[in-house]
Amino acid sequence: MSESAIEWTDSTWNPVAGCSIMSAGCTNCYAMQMARRLEAMGIEKYKGLTRKSGSRTVWKGIVHEDHSSLDIPVRWKKPRKVFVNSMSDLFHPSISSEFISKVWSVMERTPRHSYQILTKRPDRMAELSASAQLNKLPNVWLGTSVEDEHVVHRIDELRKVPTAIRFISFEPLIGSVGSIDLTGIDWAIVGGESGPRARPIREAWIDEIHSACRHYKTAFFFKQWGAWGKDNKRRSKKQNGRTYRGQTWDEMPVVGSV
Repeated sequence: MSESAIEWTDSTWNPVAGCSIMSAGCTNCYAMQMARRLEAMGIEKYKGLTRKSGSRTVWKGIVHEDHSSLDIPVRWKKPRKVFVNSMSDLFHPSISSEFISKVWSVMERTPRHSYQILTKRPDRMAELSASAQLNKLPNVWLGTSVEDEHVVHRIDELRKVPTAIRFISFEPLIGSVGSIDLTGIDWAIVGGESGPRARPIREAWIDEIHSACRHYKTAFFFKQWGAWGKDNKRRSKKQNGRTYRGQTWDEMPVVGSV
């Protein structure tokens, strides 16, 4: 994959395929169904990564390190914002630290791109950073996913990691995150869940995050309502749109501010 329809990035780069369910935010992960489709299309690195559980497609917990994909960003001459591993989690425990170091090396050799890495495992990211295996790069943004108050502790782990930009994806936002501390957080992405099994999002939950962003001077990006609108009615993602408080919010972090 390269060009992306994700509103906050330009391209995706997937040197790893496969994952495992970590928390409630993973339940309806789009990547599980996409991996199954890619396997059916004969793409080898997605072979055997998922299984059927009733009517659902779920991860088996298997990951594949794709060494052949490592040089893809090198071939991109024009600068891009690159979402790393939209189909996996770079800090999954089954991914070797040696392979992660190789990914880091590619990013270091391509400073024209800005890399956005999102993980549900910021504790491992912090551990590798503390051991000096991962050096701070000016073109690498590091983030974590927080879907509700039960995983807010991930933000504290993220704060331990030296990086040019720290960001949080509050997507899918499936519950209140409460009164959160965004100290040291440069960017927040907020979005509701899409798809036939999507869980509702509530405007009050978005309000909590928006207020925290204004207080801590964190850039606020509202990605989508998803399958449920602000009136708590189910419609298509397109019908619900991405307007919050009467406007679109496409704020981006100021690179070099940290």
